[in-house]
Amino acid sequence: MARIAGIDLPNKPIEFALTYIYGIGNTSAKKICEKANVKLGVRANDLSEAEVNELRKVIENEYVVEGRLRTVVQMNIKRLMDIASYRGLRHRKGLPVRGQRTKTNSRTRKGKKRTVAGKKK
Repeated sequence: MARIAGIDLPNKPIEFALTYIYGIGNTSAKKICEKANVKLGVRANDLSEAEVNELRKVIENEYVVEGRLRTVVQMNIKRLMDIASYRGLRHRKGLPVRGQRTKTNSRTRKGKKRTVAGKKK
C-alpha cells in the first residue's frame, strides 16, 4: 500500500487515490502524475517504489498539504477574526460566511433548532 504525506492511498487509479490527500484535488493530482512521469490509470498498489518516491518528492516540493495546509487555513481564519472583518465576525458567530441566506436553511452552520417561546396575548 502506497503511503504519501502520512496517508495510506486506497487501491484506486492513482489520479483518484491522490485526492485522498487533503489539499490535492482532481486537477492537481493529474499534474502531479504528469510531473512524476506516472501513467494515469495505474492502480496505487501497482506502483513501483521508485514511482511512489517520485510522487512523494513532487508533492513535498511543490504543494502544501495535510497538516501544514490545515494550519495555514486556520491561521487565515484566526487573522480574519482578529481584525474583526465581516467574514471574521461570521466565523466567530458560527454563521455562513459566504453570503448565503440565514432566515431559512443554514442549519449546518447554525446547529440544531432552538425554539423560542411565542408571545402571550
